[in-house]
Amino acid sequence: MQLAKWAHDLAESLLAESLPTRWAHSQRVYSQALTLAPALGEDAELLAAAAIAHDVGYARAAVDTGQHMIDGARYLRDVVGADPRLCSVVAFHTSSPWEASELGLSEMLGEFGPAEPALVDAITYCDLTSSPVGALVDPGKRLVEVLDRYGPDHVVFRAVSAARPELLARVARVRQRSFKAEQSKLS
Repeated sequence: MQLAKWAHDLAESLLAESLPTRWAHSQRVYSQALTLAPALGEDAELLAAAAIAHDVGYARAAVDTGQHMIDGARYLRDVVGADPRLCSVVAFHTSSPWEASELGLSEMLGEFGPAEPALVDAITYCDLTSSPVGALVDPGKRLVEVLDRYGPDHVVFRAVSAARPELLARVARVRQRSFKAEQSKLS
């Protein structure tokens, strides 16, 4: 858990004081990642680290392009020298490819590819089951909340609207993998 502890301390230093709601959300995303550990095996710690650090791109020190997924991944890579796989999971979380396309940043997102589908599914599940204030939430309701918060003229609204079917498919895949892992543990 050294990587997760390091990421936790970093994210806390960047978010806890200046963005306390974002920090509460990140803590819930982290706790959701811990519940997926049995299904992830050796990648469980990497997911936990990505979960707690997934929104560091909102921190003032990290903002560059304005797309928090890319900004967070660049900060992790360029400023603190994080593991490339960790940077990739942060870069590709949730609706990042759709948002990057809307903003003309797909090439920058490509700096962190290729994405690892199982880990992107897992971080998306964790993000979409965590409310903006750190409560557990249904993923469908979470997506509605995001759309309501941003409104139809915002890039996030357009990206999430386009990504919605895939985001819900990711959640379903994670639930299926978790169910299978639980069943094999019981056998």
